[in-house]
Amino acid sequence: MKNMSLPYSSESYPPIFRQPNRPLCNSKNQDLCNDEVVIGPDTLPVIDFQCINEEKLHEACADWGVFRLVNHGIPTSLLNQLHETSKQVFNYSFESKQKLFSSSPVTYFWGTPALNSKGLPLQQPKNVNWMEGFNIALSQLSSHTHADNGDKDDDPLSTSFRYLIQEYGNHQSRIAEMINKAITDRLDQGSLDDSRHCSSYLSLSTGILRVYRYPALVQPNETSWGMDVHTDSSIISILNQDLVGGLQFLRHGHWHHVHPVPNTLIVNLGDMMQAISDDKYKSVKHRVKLNKYEERLSMGYFVFPDDDTLIQSSSYKPLTYSAFRAQVQQDIKAVGYKVGLQRFRQPS
Repeated sequence: MKNMSLPYSSESYPPIFRQPNRPLCNSKNQDLCNDEVVIGPDTLPVIDFQCINEEKLHEACADWGVFRLVNHGIPTSLLNQLHETSKQVFNYSFESKQKLFSSSPVTYFWGTPALNSKGLPLQQPKNVNWMEGFNIALSQLSSHTHADNGDKDDDPLSTSFRYLIQEYGNHQSRIAEMINKAITDRLDQGSLDDSRHCSSYLSLSTGILRVYRYPALVQPNETSWGMDVHTDSSIISILNQDLVGGLQFLRHGHWHHVHPVPNTLIVNLGDMMQAISDDKYKSVKHRVKLNKYEERLSMGYFVFPDDDTLIQSSSYKPLTYSAFRAQVQQDIKAVGYKVGLQRFRQPS
């Protein structure tokens, strides 16, 4: 994806982001500001989508939980157009974004990645993440008509944004389905239960897309975070980032900086894949560091099991994604952060 420089208006950001003396690190990340980060050469495993090496894919999932995908088949023209349009939509005033994108299938959020089933923030975040975004329910977007949204679709730029998102989402579904099959075929081969088909857990109808914008730091010597340390709740997540950088993954106790490489995607495994694989594959921890000089744009595709599909493994109590999501939301409200799979682990 090409980096496009578009001047931004401070009024386009949530009011708290415009304050020059904002906190450097939120409380949860105070101990992470000085973590050792391995910058060095990019060492992420690379998987060629046109010729998937299943052994190499298995090693990437087991040892890293994340890999770089090349030759994915998404037209560069679509990526560039979606990137440019997204920046233009983000540049609307904060109030305009709240009004234009206040309900499904496209909702605007800021300060927290934790959203409810309607795509709205669970609560006003206590520990603010320095990002804003759009949450798009792709299955609803495909059936969306002008009549459904009344005057909201009178805005030509937001209408164009929706059409581009829909086209991009179709590509993401195609990629996720193929990658999931390649990963789970290996799991099924090693399973003693012939009736268990791991590939069947993924439901493309659950796919959502999130477009994120992270502000540049106000002061050049600040250390701050656009996204807290977390794991994704998905089966598979697919990230398309611009050339600004800031994404970091945890491996073997060290944080690894993910170098931006044009026309590649970053695929990481989520909590549901860890449960489905019975801990053979790991849901990888990651975070986003703000850039000192430039705002950052990224797009994440997340796909899950159907809400009521029962996932069974020896490591975890039987769980459904709806039960997992409800527990995550309960923990965020009660303790301020996601506990995740640990809540469902079988007693040793």
